[in-house]
Amino acid sequence: MREGYVISGRTALPFEEVVKRARALLAEAGYGVLCEIDVAAKLKERLGVEREPYVILGACNPPLASEALGVEPDLGALLPCNLAVYRRDGRTVVAAVEPEVMLSVVGNERLDAIARRVREDFERVVGELAGD
Repeated sequence: MREGYVISGRTALPFEEVVKRARALLAEAGYGVLCEIDVAAKLKERLGVEREPYVILGACNPPLASEALGVEPDLGALLPCNLAVYRRDGRTVVAAVEPEVMLSVVGNERLDAIARRVREDFERVVGELAGD
């Protein structure tokens, strides 16, 4: 489901399973996970705040990133594309950045086709994860 700046869905699957499946589905779509941020652990470590599990996977498709950076070299400031997985109200939520919205701030129409491709990939990944 697209909601403003994210593509999101919910599932009853366990958090850890969704993170594992997200990595596999991203890889199948040609994306590598460049970074993983355990937000819940960092908030506990830095602020002593307890919260439900929350992880951000920073994903990148090298050919698409290379093409986009060739068009707009400063685009690196908006990369990688993030996919968040977290628990809320007993369900696991998956939320990915909406690439067309994110890249609209750049104002370069030559990025439109790339943004559409990334959106299609992320809609498929989120759909598979939330398709319980």
